[in-house]
Parts: sequence; structure tokens; C-alpha cells
Amino acid sequence: MISGGLTRLEHFGRFIDFALRTLAAAPRAIVRSFGEVVFQFERVAVMSLPIVVGAGLSVGLVTWLQTHRLLVANGAESALPSFLSVAVVVEIGPVLAGVLVASRMGAGLAAELGTMTLNEEIEARLAMGTDPIAGLVAPRAIACALAVPLLTVMIDGSALAGALVGELTGGKLTPLRFWRDSLMFLRMTDVIEATLKTAVFGLLVGVIGCWVGLNSDRSAEAVGRSATRGVVLATLAVFAANVVLVPCLQLANQAFGLGGP
Repeated sequence: MISGGLTRLEHFGRFIDFALRTLAAAPRAIVRSFGEVVFQFERVAVMSLPIVVGAGLSVGLVTWLQTHRLLVANGAESALPSFLSVAVVVEIGPVLAGVLVASRMGAGLAAELGTMTLNEEIEARLAMGTDPIAGLVAPRAIACALAVPLLTVMIDGSALAGALVGELTGGKLTPLRFWRDSLMFLRMTDVIEATLKTAVFGLLVGVIGCWVGLNSDRSAEAVGRSATRGVVLATLAVFAANVVLVPCLQLANQAFGLGGP
């Protein structure tokens, strides 16, 4: 048991070292591998748009259907846009964007780099004096970090649009009243924090997916297991980061007087 704990601690330490080296290589990757960063960004952001928009519309509409019935029963129907927009923009949208990217890219990156490891492409790069972290990992991690905030905005917008569809079909508010009420409780600082924290989600997804792929065993079965492991670890990392970031941001707001009344 002690030996197993020490092994896990060693693996965690190696991962932290890997993540720090990725962060250190990020500025150089942006300058020297800008085209690769753009390509990976398109791969993460553009290719994720259909599932992101579909998920946002579904979440907004279903949330409206569930809460509308309860609020009508308690005579608080007019408060629905305000509560729904806060829930979506501050929490549901950012976490959903992180989970969706983790499900796509956690598996994709782990399988991609696992296949490169299987085909000895990583060893070939090392033999030629090329750093795989700067050339492979950093561009992918940067692309994920840049893409997730954009996808969060898309989820927020599509979720509110889905809620508006529900309001127009089964509610009493006009579109103008709905949008005006949806902004009642939102503050710009909350919106910016909730959106920008997803850059950390994306960075974790990129680093974890690449880490799992580079440490995959050399077999077809191992690559498949790495893809599954990449999804699981990336998703757990998103949830864990959210738990840590939210209270930290709240404490920072209080410290700098940005919390508001």
C-alpha cells in the first residue's frame, strides 16, 4: 500500500513537472509554431461548435421547461429569466463547455499522441533534437485554453436562446422583456470571471490529454485505454479546477473590492 502511494505520488510529481514545462514552452510555441496553434485552435473550437450549440439549446430549453412549471406554481414566473441567466452564464455554461471539450479533446489528444508513441514518432523527434513539449504539447494546450472561453460564450448564448424559445412558446413575456429581465442580476465582473476561468479548464484538458498519450504503452489496446483515461482524467480535472477557482475568485473579489453589494 505504501509502495503504491509512493508510485502515485511520483507520477503526480512527474505530471506537475510536465505541466510546468508546457507552460514555460508556451510563449516560444506561440512565436515559432503559430500556424500549428491556429490549426489546433480550429480543431478544438470550430469542430466543437455543432455539439456546443446543440447542447446549449437543449440545456436552455429544458431548464426553462423545468423551472417554469415550478415558478408558475409559486407565483414567481417573472423571475425566471433572471435566475436562469445567472445559472447558465455563471456556472452551467462554463462547466458544460469544459466537460464537452474534455470529452472530445481528452480522448482525441490521448489517442493521437498515444499513436505517435506507438509508431515511435516521439523517439524520432527526440533523436533529431526536437522537444516534443514545445512542438506537440504546448500548441495543443494553448489552443484548448483559447478555445474553451469562446465555446463558453457560444453555450451561454445558445442556452439563453433555447430558453427564449421556451418562453415564446409557453410563457407570457415578450422577447424584449425576457432579455431585459435576464440581465437584471448579472454583473460584468461575474460574466468575465466565469468565462475566463474556462481557460484554465482548457489548459488542463490539453496538458492531461497529451500527458496520457505520451505515457501510453505501445499497443493498440493501450492507445484505446489511453483515450478513455484521457476523458476521465480531463473531466475530473475540470470539476476539481472549478471547485478551487470559484472560492479563489470570490476571495480575490473581496480583497480588491469587486464583490459588489
